[in-house]
Amino acid sequence: MIKEWLDKHRAKGILKTVFKNGDISMSYSYGPNGANSGVVYPKIHSIKFDYKNKRAIYVFTLPIGMDPKEVKKKLYCFQQVFGKNIELEGDIKRFVLTVHAAVLPDVLHYNYENFKAELSALKLPVIVGMDLNGDIITYNMVKYPHLLIAGETGSGKSTQLRSILSSLIKTVPPNQLELYLCDLKRSEFHIFRHIEHVRGMFVTPKEMMPMLKHLQKEMKTRGDLLDQFEVAHIDDLPDPPPYIILCIDEVALLQDETNLMKLVEEISAIGRALGVFLILSMQRPDSKVLDGKLKNNLTVRMGFKCADLINSRIIGTPGSEKLKKEGRMLLKLPAFSELKEIQAPYLAIDKAKKILECFKSTNAKNAKMTPYTSNEGYIDLHENKNGIFEVLDE
Repeated sequence: MIKEWLDKHRAKGILKTVFKNGDISMSYSYGPNGANSGVVYPKIHSIKFDYKNKRAIYVFTLPIGMDPKEVKKKLYCFQQVFGKNIELEGDIKRFVLTVHAAVLPDVLHYNYENFKAELSALKLPVIVGMDLNGDIITYNMVKYPHLLIAGETGSGKSTQLRSILSSLIKTVPPNQLELYLCDLKRSEFHIFRHIEHVRGMFVTPKEMMPMLKHLQKEMKTRGDLLDQFEVAHIDDLPDPPPYIILCIDEVALLQDETNLMKLVEEISAIGRALGVFLILSMQRPDSKVLDGKLKNNLTVRMGFKCADLINSRIIGTPGSEKLKKEGRMLLKLPAFSELKEIQAPYLAIDKAKKILECFKSTNAKNAKMTPYTSNEGYIDLHENKNGIFEVLDE
């Protein structure tokens, strides 16, 4: 008991030093000619040692009148004393500083069994990775729709996309999930060919347009069903249709495809209640592609290492330009009040192929997948058991 009191007393003194040396305070002056003046520092309310998770949690409040932005600007002062493995959360007056003794692993190897418990409780589960507490972070895309993944080449963006799609395929049966994959770089999605969940793969804007028009028509049909049954979400329908995920790798290549991007934006605006979701990824953020409406509708952002602060701000994860390690990201998720540093799981292509092997359509294993490009519209996808788009005669 005495030792813990001494430890807390020492820890309190260290935090006070940060306030003092970092000039995290508010000056006051009153009386004739400012006869009474001084400095008020934030008040430390509590210090808790979480021995299980190897962390210390400080709670402090700002004096009335102090700009909370000044605390965030001085994050480096806290890092200089406590190290980089810290989290500082707060908004107006109350702040919580968490100092982690544990360090995130340089590589977090993908192991579905380690994630299975968290995923099984979610309708449309997304694995994010491990946080500074050593906890596995997942979320439900049905609750937090539309995801943006961005980062430089070699930052971990591609393997994150691979692990997310592989986990969805392994967790959600094909009669409950349809995937539409757009591989504009022609380098990422070949391992998903002929998977039962995958209804089509597309590599050019020309191939994508009829597919997007099909999704637009499908959303209208689903909207009519919601009106007919007077419900707010497809999950509330007597016979809910499958979830749909449209995944576009390197969406920045579509910046000049105005009509196509309008359809993508439409999905982002109304897709949530209709069970139609987006996963967009890009290497170099482009403000022309991520305009106000689309960007605001991308509820979740995963910011891997970016070139500079401008790029990280476009993504919505300022600070991701400072990330050093491959697979490290800053996560923006409405469930958290602040950005959270995460180590993404690493899933090698060979291992992903083994995971996906049992999900290949029996009839499609020896078939050649050809993106559907007819101008006359789509065939009935729900009657297309193999999930392969046939080319109709034009």
